[in-house]
Amino acid sequence: MMAKGLREASFAVDLAFDGESALEKVHVNTYDAVILDLMLPGKNGVDVCREIRALGMSFPILMVTAQDAVRQRIVGLDSGADDYLTKPFDFGELTARIRALLRRAPAVQKGELQVADLVIDTRTRTIRRADKLLDLTSKEYALLEYLARRDGEVVGRAEISEHVWDETYDPFSNLIEVYIQRLRRKVDTPGVPRLIHTRRGEGYQLVRLEDEE
Repeated sequence: MMAKGLREASFAVDLAFDGESALEKVHVNTYDAVILDLMLPGKNGVDVCREIRALGMSFPILMVTAQDAVRQRIVGLDSGADDYLTKPFDFGELTARIRALLRRAPAVQKGELQVADLVIDTRTRTIRRADKLLDLTSKEYALLEYLARRDGEVVGRAEISEHVWDETYDPFSNLIEVYIQRLRRKVDTPGVPRLIHTRRGEGYQLVRLEDEE
């Protein structure tokens, strides 16, 4: 249920059901943040957190547990967790804490992103182009925000699928191309300079090109 809610909130989510598989996933994949349950089967959340930090991985970790004892919170934080949330919790608080952790991450993520006259408020998840409010779906928003965070860079399909979708993404599908076309219809409307560009054989780029003024 947590993964379902996070995906609806534009996060790409991978699931691990025990400590060992969690460690396998962080070895293989690149994550922006990890939500770690204290009471995982096998290796518990504290052990997993310690091993992640021992590997030198610095992404933020949010520890969640049904245990409300102060001692348990201290143990979790001392193991390397950045924040702690006790179950049951409001889902809005979970997403707010994740966004706060991402903003405090080593590569600090801005609360507002701007590319030319396109402005994305990541706190309210609103997008404006030339002061006009754009209506985007959850996945369209996630894709546009990721491209905006890589402002000016050419971003490949593999990177997009890893950060905007999840491990169930089919690399042979044309889903990314479909969503790029949807974004173009909403962002690059007639009368404004194009911002979304395709680099054949390389990927996509969100940038204002001077020769298109």
